[in-house]
Parts: sequence; C-alpha cells; structure tokens
Amino acid sequence: MSHRPTVVLDCDPGHDDALAIAVAARHTELLGITTVAGNVPLELTTRNARAVVAVLGLDVPVHRGSERPLVAEPRTAEFIHGASGLDGPALPTELPALASEDAVGFLIDAVRARPGEVWIVATGPLTNVAKALQAAPDLAEAVAGISIMGGGVPFGNVTAAAEFNVLVDPEAADVVFRSGARLVMAGLNVTHQWRVGRPEIERLRATGGRVAGFCADLLSFYGDAYARAFSGVPEGPLHDPCAVLALTHPALFESTPHHVVVELTGAHTRGMTLADLRGVRRAAPPNVEVLTRIDAAAANDLLVATLATYG
Repeated sequence: MSHRPTVVLDCDPGHDDALAIAVAARHTELLGITTVAGNVPLELTTRNARAVVAVLGLDVPVHRGSERPLVAEPRTAEFIHGASGLDGPALPTELPALASEDAVGFLIDAVRARPGEVWIVATGPLTNVAKALQAAPDLAEAVAGISIMGGGVPFGNVTAAAEFNVLVDPEAADVVFRSGARLVMAGLNVTHQWRVGRPEIERLRATGGRVAGFCADLLSFYGDAYARAFSGVPEGPLHDPCAVLALTHPALFESTPHHVVVELTGAHTRGMTLADLRGVRRAAPPNVEVLTRIDAAAANDLLVATLATYG
C-alpha cells in the first residue's frame, strides 16, 4: 500500500458491508459512515452500521441517509442477509449514538472540507451519492473519486443483466456514472472471483480473536445463504471489501478503462451497467476504471491478517 486514502464509506450493512467497514477502519483514514436503504430497510442498515462500529470498537460517526430510491420502489435482500441484515452472530444491544440524520450533507461537507483528498466508497445503492452530486455539482471535481461496488460486466445477479445495488436505484447510478467524477467499479465480474467458504472461515476462526469469530459467524451465515439461493456451494463472494481494497491495495487488482452507462428503461435490462467492449469502432471516452481481476488468495491473506488485528 503506497498511501492511506481518506474515505467516507456509504453502505447498507449487509454481511459484506460489515467486512468492508472492518477493512476500511484499518487501512484508510475513515472520516465517517453513511447509511442507505438496500440490503434491508434503512432503520436496520443504520442499526447494523452502528452495531459493527460497536463490535470493532471504532470511534467513527454514523450518519443516517436515504430511506428509499430516487424513483423506484424499495427492494431488499433478506434472502441473503436475513431478517436483521446481519444474521448469524449475536449483535450488540448497546450502540453508539447516531451522529446525524443527514448523510447527504455529511458527504458534501466532508468532500468540500478537503478538496481532492476524500474518496467516497459506495457499497450499497447510490442514492445518497447521487443526491449529494445533485445538491452540490462541484462535488464531481472536488471528490478524489468514487469507488463503487456495483454493476457487472457483462452480467447481473438479480437479473441476467442487473446487479442488486444498481438495480435498487438505477436512476441514482445513472447520475453518478454521468457525473464526470473519477469512478472505480468493482462489479460482479471481479467480486465473484473472491469467494469465501468453509476453509477460509475456519482459518479466520482459528486466529482466536473475538472480532475474527464474529466475522466468521457472519461469513458462515452468508455462505449458507448463497448456497440456498444460488450455487448450492456454501461460499459467498466478498463484494464490498473489493471497493475498499481497490484504493488501499490496488496491486491486488487488474483493471481496464471503459465507457459505462446505466440502462434505465429496458424490459429485461433495467439496471444493467453497459460497458462498451466492442473494440471494432471508436467508443465514447472511458468514464469508469473497471476492475477485471483480483488476486483472491492474497486478498484472503490480507483479510485474515486485518481482522486478527482487532483482537
């Protein structure tokens, strides 16, 4: 890692969001966490972010964000994350106080306070980020960049074309992808290369740490949910930590710049992140750095070592 990026983490915890928080807290200057409705409703994603902060022993403010998408009806993913959004381990009942109910304002203020320095890492639907860009158009130039877990080139998971985070709020994703801000995209094509199953979970549990055990319980539930919903194999892809590691440990990844647009109206393709891969004619200028490959073994080593530092 060449530097320690300054980050606001916008998320909808979610099992893999919890791990993204743990990684970000150790490898970035984490200014704050903003929450959005997504994996579960906003009340639960906000409770879950505060619960993770409590488990990790962090002094990081949590700001409550958007309760619903810009246009679409809300969509959630309890079939993966359980009724609480963090099913598996016991969650703490004593939680840190909420810093504010204005996630969008916090995003704007944090970026404007340190122009060119602050990255937004977005691991849920892009509603808060889109609202911030709409309210403060200068943000597209003031932000260091936006590292997104979302989309896929060329496939989805909720539909054949669309990945969950983008499909929940395609209009918000469209605002972000057209903003002109520097964008890094960790889509399904790369996150599905990093799958954690029973061997990796037992390796994590064997470190003996309290936080590692909590995360192992999270990953056990998560892997079993993926087995029921998709492959039959008890392992889950670590989507959201990829958006953090893309900034903190870029050597883990390969990437290619592409022009990417978000489909809003297709009967079968709404929410698709359509990348121009043709190569047979001049394409529009690239607007997204699309991650294409991850060294999953090295990422596993880093994850285990990072979680072990919490004790």
